[in-house]
Amino acid sequence: MAEPTLKSRLTEAMKAAMRAQEKARLSTIRLILADIKRIEVDERIEVDDARALVILDKMAKQRRDSISQFRNAGRDELADAEARELAVIGEFLPQPLSPDEITALVDKAMADSGATSAADMGKVMALLKPAIQGRADMAAVSKLVKARLG
Repeated sequence: MAEPTLKSRLTEAMKAAMRAQEKARLSTIRLILADIKRIEVDERIEVDDARALVILDKMAKQRRDSISQFRNAGRDELADAEARELAVIGEFLPQPLSPDEITALVDKAMADSGATSAADMGKVMALLKPAIQGRADMAAVSKLVKARLG
């Protein structure tokens, strides 16, 4: 039997959260599904798992940014709410890559693309993005590639 799609897993999780009356979890899953639906309607496409991962990754990054801003402003209750949302979003993201795995992927992408200078960064990132999406912070990976090429 085929692996269920990310969208179908989200829908099942939403139903389970409804049955269990987990309001916060349900709210976050509905946010994710609404974002996916918005993109499907706007772009007239069916969102596949790769695109759904991009959406989830973006939502997770937004939550991380919000958490740090709220903590810096002394708004811990808002930061905690964002952290709870981030935890739910994280359940649907693949296992994060270890620093060693990221380094190995960067080295392989640099070798495969023949990158030798910072001008080749786009080629390296284009190879890395599909392998790393949702599994590592792209900004941190970008810094690593820049350091390696610089």
